[in-house]
Amino acid sequence: MTMSPGKMAGMKAVSNERGVIAAAAMDQRGSLKKALAKEKGGDATDAMMEEFKSAVAEILTPHASAILLDPEWGLNASKRRSRNAGLLLAYEQSGYDNTRPGRIPDLLREWSVRRLKEAGANCVKVLIYYTPFDTRAVNEEKHAFVERIGDECRANDMPFFLEFVGYDAAGGDEKGSEFAKRKPAIVEGSMAEFTKDRYGVDVMKVEVPVNMKFVEGARAFGGSAAYTKQEAKALFNRAAAAATKPFIYLSAGVSNAEFTESLELAAESGVKFAGVLCGRATWKDGIPIYAKEGVEAFRAWLQSEGVKNINNVNQRLQAATPWYTAYGVTSAEALV
Repeated sequence: MTMSPGKMAGMKAVSNERGVIAAAAMDQRGSLKKALAKEKGGDATDAMMEEFKSAVAEILTPHASAILLDPEWGLNASKRRSRNAGLLLAYEQSGYDNTRPGRIPDLLREWSVRRLKEAGANCVKVLIYYTPFDTRAVNEEKHAFVERIGDECRANDMPFFLEFVGYDAAGGDEKGSEFAKRKPAIVEGSMAEFTKDRYGVDVMKVEVPVNMKFVEGARAFGGSAAYTKQEAKALFNRAAAAATKPFIYLSAGVSNAEFTESLELAAESGVKFAGVLCGRATWKDGIPIYAKEGVEAFRAWLQSEGVKNINNVNQRLQAATPWYTAYGVTSAEALV
């Protein structure tokens, strides 16, 4: 296994001195706009979106190895990040096509990997909704979509981070116990698919394979069990065993307490995850403060609670392993 110079440079830029990806995520768009509007009681303007993202980038990136932003409202924020922090830029449109089944993704029409690179990106991130249990036609369309992006990233010598979020193709309750029981197979099957070389993915950004609210004995346990703690640890290992590429965990909008507990369980299971790309678990509780009290109050909250939240995550990353160990080497230079 060898890695091209551009991809190597990008991976180093978003990793810390240990080779672990301790990245913040601030590429939320549609969901953030709705949340800000709800708390403010009116529309969330472009200026608000940029101001919110800039505050997060400035205050949290001294504690992160990188930040993930979007080119729509995040470019000003990218200039406010700490010098130690690399930059990932999102390439996909927010949300998905809801005019037909399958949660079909699309890319930002005015952007390309070349343009994201020119805007300062060290790596490109694309999110898709995916389940191995949707129809063949839906998944073949998504497979071809990812292949095209992989080829574009190869052509521009840019690391490709693929984020996949599971869903219920039958439209069931994705927060309920039945979906919690199916989630491990969805995560494992997705990792097994997109770890294939044909897709050109350099890092998989994956969900925790269990819903912590249904792990019996967990602090986040909600009273209805889908798995014991031992079963949950085994499920972490099953999903990880499917990966031949580095993978990192996403926070999926859960609380800081729940996400850090899931990282503790990953550590207990012994899986070799390469870090995190963690967004809402660090800053989402500051949304009402920004919307109702303004940016200075939000900045003060970030400097106290936001920094505490990101450091809670960073403490759990002591169990993470360098991204390059996924290739069986002990240093990044061994891949040159």
